[in-house]
Amino acid sequence: MSSSPLAIYRPRVLPKDIGVALVVLMALTLGWLLMFQTQNRTRVFQEADDGIQVRYPATWHSVDSLQDLLIKLEDLQTASAFKSTLSIERRDLDPSAPPTLQALLDRRMEDRALLTGYHLLADSETNLDGERALLLEYAYVVQPIDTPRRASLPVVVHARDYLVIARDRAYIISMAAPADIFSLANPIFTRVAATIQLP
Repeated sequence: MSSSPLAIYRPRVLPKDIGVALVVLMALTLGWLLMFQTQNRTRVFQEADDGIQVRYPATWHSVDSLQDLLIKLEDLQTASAFKSTLSIERRDLDPSAPPTLQALLDRRMEDRALLTGYHLLADSETNLDGERALLLEYAYVVQPIDTPRRASLPVVVHARDYLVIARDRAYIISMAAPADIFSLANPIFTRVAATIQLP
């Protein structure tokens, strides 16, 4: 009477195979949890004098800007010469004659029209922290690296601006990413917008 080697082999090795599979499954689960925790950590920006507050990804870093901004942040992990950005601009308003949101939008569209390759994508009404706000979406072209003799193709940027009036000030919250990866940045931008707290 002959027995198959396969029949003898399987019962001995099966517990080890199950053990290895369980260890691999646990390692993958722990790795996924660690990645999820790292990617979803946030930091808080709080303007002085109880102004605007926003939560942003902890992996984003503050950078200097030539513009007069409260804060400018970049995602240095963006796979492009142009990095995904978040910036907040504040404009103090004259309480005796405050502009309307539509006047702010018109002014912003005039400013943005000076960008290279500017193209309006959409404008609509939205809500930020219970306040009526306007949303402006547009695209433009930027040359992110202007170092002489360094090769860099122009980048098409997809940008989104939120315009809102809170008390005696107006805020412009701008978010921008390379157009080819905007679909990946969009959920992050949406989460950031949902954390905004106005004065």
